[in-house]
Amino acid sequence: MQLNRRAALALALATPALASAHAQGSWRPDRPMRVIVPFAPGGATDVVARLAADAAGQMLGQNMVIENRAGGAAGLIGAEASAKAAPDGYTIMIHSNAHVIAPSLVARMPYDPIADFAPIAHLGRIPQVLVINRNIPATDMQTLITWLRANSGKINFASAGIGSANHLTSEVFRAALPGVEMQMVQYRGGGPAMAAVISGEAHMAVDPTASATSHIRAGTVRPIAISGSQRVASLPEIPAATEAGLPAWAGAAWIGAFAPAQTPRGIVESLNVTFNAAMERIKPRLVDIGIEIEPQYATIAAFSAYVREEFARSAAVLRAAGAKPE
Repeated sequence: MQLNRRAALALALATPALASAHAQGSWRPDRPMRVIVPFAPGGATDVVARLAADAAGQMLGQNMVIENRAGGAAGLIGAEASAKAAPDGYTIMIHSNAHVIAPSLVARMPYDPIADFAPIAHLGRIPQVLVINRNIPATDMQTLITWLRANSGKINFASAGIGSANHLTSEVFRAALPGVEMQMVQYRGGGPAMAAVISGEAHMAVDPTASATSHIRAGTVRPIAISGSQRVASLPEIPAATEAGLPAWAGAAWIGAFAPAQTPRGIVESLNVTFNAAMERIKPRLVDIGIEIEPQYATIAAFSAYVREEFARSAAVLRAAGAKPE
């Protein structure tokens, strides 16, 4: 009995430490980690990556250093570097759904977005917002559509690059307005694309709410509508596309963390636990910029299945839009 009481006391004293270790995962890095973001600084993926990496790094006791590797359709340069990195847990890629869009637009992929990566964690869903240059004489979807029809063939539509998440949603927007010709101008990320709209170099853009919110609140661009059927808590004054009169325009970005495919399962599981805890910690900040946490994809299995589903859905959307791999 004495032995059992001692064991029980020891277990009780250890429980907080065990709970803490479980909350952060059992793998503990012993040096700084790098987080590859395949886009330029300032876009939604970069914003989420920095928030998530900061929180996760604090939990792991190591810095997570952001490395922006912009370039190539759908962030190919950064994703290729991630796929070829040592599978030891010290290189993580944080990417958008552009990761699964790329094969529908790039004929010769330097990697397989499914086979060459181990999904770690879903880091949030981001509705898209259509914004326009403030000099355009439109204040809502209907007046914008009237202006677009009157200026068909003269419109510059900024995109974060071929295969980016907002490129996909932009193509859906174009398909919802047959007969209106718009020139899609590809930039090296969401930040440069937004800068083009602000300066007037481009007339409009679709941007994730996570990166567009600060510009909208600053009044440097004019918001028109949120993609899909629901408003977002961070921008409650902006109508959803359905209520704005363009129900065919739907779609959202999502962001996830990935490791090279051969990363040991135990490390991936630990990183999954850590990132899920990190996202919960920064949830108020995420909600404030329009990012929705989706707990149904918290496990590795659920997120992996979701990635495959999105791979198929994106391919179907782009085929319908007439896009072909080049």
